Amino acid sequence: MAETKTKKSGKAAAGKTGGIDTAANRAPKSQKAHVVDPGMAEGIGGKVSVTIDGKEIKVPMGTTILKAAEQLGLKIPTLCAHPDLCAAGLCRVCVVEVEGQYRLQASCAYPITSPLKVWTHTRKVRKARRHIIDLMLRNHYGECYACVRNNNCELQSLAKEYGVDFFRFGRPQEPLFDEDKSSHSVIRDMNKCVMCRRCVRTCIDLQEVGVLEALYKGEDTEIGTFVEKPLGDVVCINCGQCINRCPTGALRANDPTDDVWNAIDDPTKHVVIQTAPAPRAAIGECFGLEAGHPLTFEMNTALRQCGFDKVFDTNFTADLTIIEEGTELIQRLHTALVDKKPVALPQFTSCSPGWVKYLEHFYPEYIPNLSSAKSPQQMFGAVIKTYYAQKAGIDPKDIVTVALMPCSAKKYECNRPEMTDSGFKDVDYGLTTRELAKMIKEAGIDLTKCDKSDFDDPFGTATGSGVIFGATGGVMEAALRTVIELVCGIKVEDIFAHADIIPVRGMEGVKVAEIKIPKVGKVPPILQGLVKDWKWLDGVTVKVAVAHGTANAKKVMENIKAGGELAGCHFIEFMGCPGGCIGGGGQPIPTSPEIRKARAKAIYDEDSAYPIRKSHENPAVLELYQNFFTEGPCGHKSHKLLHTHYTKRGKYIA
Repeated sequence: MAETKTKKSGKAAAGKTGGIDTAANRAPKSQKAHVVDPGMAEGIGGKVSVTIDGKEIKVPMGTTILKAAEQLGLKIPTLCAHPDLCAAGLCRVCVVEVEGQYRLQASCAYPITSPLKVWTHTRKVRKARRHIIDLMLRNHYGECYACVRNNNCELQSLAKEYGVDFFRFGRPQEPLFDEDKSSHSVIRDMNKCVMCRRCVRTCIDLQEVGVLEALYKGEDTEIGTFVEKPLGDVVCINCGQCINRCPTGALRANDPTDDVWNAIDDPTKHVVIQTAPAPRAAIGECFGLEAGHPLTFEMNTALRQCGFDKVFDTNFTADLTIIEEGTELIQRLHTALVDKKPVALPQFTSCSPGWVKYLEHFYPEYIPNLSSAKSPQQMFGAVIKTYYAQKAGIDPKDIVTVALMPCSAKKYECNRPEMTDSGFKDVDYGLTTRELAKMIKEAGIDLTKCDKSDFDDPFGTATGSGVIFGATGGVMEAALRTVIELVCGIKVEDIFAHADIIPVRGMEGVKVAEIKIPKVGKVPPILQGLVKDWKWLDGVTVKVAVAHGTANAKKVMENIKAGGELAGCHFIEFMGCPGGCIGGGGQPIPTSPEIRKARAKAIYDEDSAYPIRKSHENPAVLELYQNFFTEGPCGHKSHKLLHTHYTKRGKYIA
């Protein structure tokens, strides 16, 4: 049995894994609440009594009034607060009365350090909240019914809840700002901004990109970009995390649904759609279901009813990605261990376009470390307009490829000039989960009541390894399942129960694992043109790491630059969004840590139900190599269609 271990250094309370600080609360020290170890409950000052609306509770010192109220089941309205972000106390919607305090206090930012009595819904509090909401609406241009966030807008909900049904202080009759539509991924409409700064805190603290900032002072304050350049001209990585945390419609995805409908309605076009696993695990939330209810096969039926000619499974090319990316890793390891030549290690995954663009901007010297393999989305586009076009007897110029993805950065990816190796634009349009839900509703379909149906051939066969691409650690787990079996000649179940590689799962920001190869087997036929034997890997310890969210990616990269322990890794999975694809910028709103965990569970449950759970066992992928990519993985043809290159970009502007 192979030896596996997960390294965790530092105290758990400090949020460190593998020597990397992954603390969820990334706020500056000045904004962090004073927290006492809960284990000191009986110690002096360990817990403090607070009475809220007549209900008493003891909480650890430093707990905010808002958190204490939540523990009591009491609702305090919020707008600038978000479970992923540090406290800000900006909007003041959450104000409460505290005994002995003349002014109302922002409950989201008020730490409990001594016994308190608090009231959350007195006349004074309600009046203040209504006044605050009225003032926000004074600068809010646009009609709710025409807004993408209609019926899912926090400001709209607050106005309804507090009876703010007219504009007491007036309202703008004309837009004060022009919409910024320069980005393929994100549209900014500052006419709907409420200055909560959730987008700023997301971009700076959560993702550590720093594209958005509060500009100017006082009543002139506005949210903008570096020297007020359009979003498409700065270092935005298109992750869309700002969209997922915006409480209004000030930020939204660049929506191509009208173009997709036009293609569907054009009788000369053959419109195919590929669906990624993460949207299938989350789209039910757009139809009133709780998080964690996948509707994979119901969605296939709905897509055909919408008019798509073929519905394919992106998991097919996820399996293809494992073969190509894994082969590339073997080539690099052979160069380093056998040929003793310098080579770019560790190898970085390239499935996340937000992460790729982040690296291009901030760590361009490490571009050689990126796998040249395209993402599953882009591989599929190239295969559809070559292999599938030939097989189906359709002129590729008449094929329209649509990708259903959880990620707004995928919109940018399909518009990269490098993604035309098929001779055409490989993927024509990228749809988010939210946008497809809108299309299904527009077609008068109740997704939850659709019958189940399978994907279409020849790309309807996939594996559990393709499914888990949707969660952080999934690409790594899929790769390890294949590498262990192909190299060791044993079943991965002999090492990990049920083939579940737990050390790379979970929501920790950075995970590090080591797997020692106990023995080697025969080289499988698909790789015999690459290596003669595996003797050079006998006894080698493979070191891997997983990071999600670009703030954590930065920690890993800085560790590598400094020659830290992660510089000795062989393979590292990076995902641009917290939680991986399940937390993508195109997923249903809201998204929270609890929701991401529920979506991840749905992903892993679906993986467990698949009859085939390893990429190298996918018969459709093996047939593709046998009939089309006849030179095998990383051969001339596959390298042309399935691989790409990347671009060094500026650190401040695009």
